[in-house]
Amino acid sequence: MVVLNKIYTKTGDQGQTALGNGERVAKHSARVSAYGTVDETNATVGLARLHAEGEMDARLAAIQNDLFDLGADLCRPDMAADAEAEYPPLRMAPAQVERLEAEIDAMNGPLEPLRSFILPGGSPLAAHLHLCRTVSRRAERLVVELAAEEEVNPAAKLYLNRLSDWFFVAARVANDDGRADVLWVPGANR
Repeated sequence: MVVLNKIYTKTGDQGQTALGNGERVAKHSARVSAYGTVDETNATVGLARLHAEGEMDARLAAIQNDLFDLGADLCRPDMAADAEAEYPPLRMAPAQVERLEAEIDAMNGPLEPLRSFILPGGSPLAAHLHLCRTVSRRAERLVVELAAEEEVNPAAKLYLNRLSDWFFVAARVANDDGRADVLWVPGANR
């Protein structure tokens, strides 16, 4: 269980922070940038939830929890040391990716196929979900960049890739099952 009695510690005043294994790194390191952007994604989901109800809100709440799991995974380097850790690190699991895929398929099934690209917007929920999509894409790019230099749990990368697709389809659902999507008209303002 997490207990936070003191919010500021002053240990980061010199531009470093501690990873989940206690290692100190620069706050601008690739790993910190990656999990920081996952946290930013989570904040955008919180904004989207202001406009969500019922099943959509419940699914977004599950995603927020997953994003904390993902941040915990990313802040803990050296997966080879997991078995020796005093407390086993939390790692993303393939089941989390599979759940997103099942939800994408269920949401996308009744939607009409797209005949144009969609402009971010429509309903307030859809607009916020498009913001979630773009921030999660940035998080994915940063995680892929990190993975080029350091070991990253493959399920973490897959989760972020599916998550942006989830947000896209959910935005279509939020736009009256795609009927209120704002379509791109190529060259409309020439």
